[in-house]
Amino acid sequence: MDARGRNYGYVGPDDLRALVRPGREGRPVRSAADFHDWASALTPEELAEPFTFVVDATGVLRLAPRRSEHVVCAGGERVLGAGEMSFHQESGPWEVGEVTNQSTGYCPDADSWPAVARALDSAGIEHPDGFTHEVVFRRCPVCRRLNVVREEDFVCVFCDGELPQEWNVGVGAGADVDEGARR
Repeated sequence: MDARGRNYGYVGPDDLRALVRPGREGRPVRSAADFHDWASALTPEELAEPFTFVVDATGVLRLAPRRSEHVVCAGGERVLGAGEMSFHQESGPWEVGEVTNQSTGYCPDADSWPAVARALDSAGIEHPDGFTHEVVFRRCPVCRRLNVVREEDFVCVFCDGELPQEWNVGVGAGADVDEGARR
């Protein structure tokens, strides 16, 4: 892990990675003006939905429509953070309303928050003090399948194996990824 935080590689299915094309990455947002320019081109309906986001390996926030794949938003590259983010504007600048680390393609740990906060700070966008909803991802050491841990129950939903307390999704990268974990 470098000073910016842990780098997360894509762990999702190959058919989604195949959607990556040059120039289709998420919109880079380096400043409040970048965000304003991007947001002003969207409809109110589009702005009402959360967006797919990644923080690329250089620390830049990238945004794409909600139904976009994180791996496409990231251009297939490693990320410092990924998830979904919603914005609102009341009487001043745009602010982040909700933000999660929900990305089954990258499965970032909750400790990716500082990289997300730095990217938002660099872009001049106000934000909460942490993820408003944290998702806990673990790979089962027995069957190698990805799990979303719910209610602190660290037991594999596929084989009842014990899941580690520490993030381990990138350990043994290249292991088979099971679609069933994406529920």
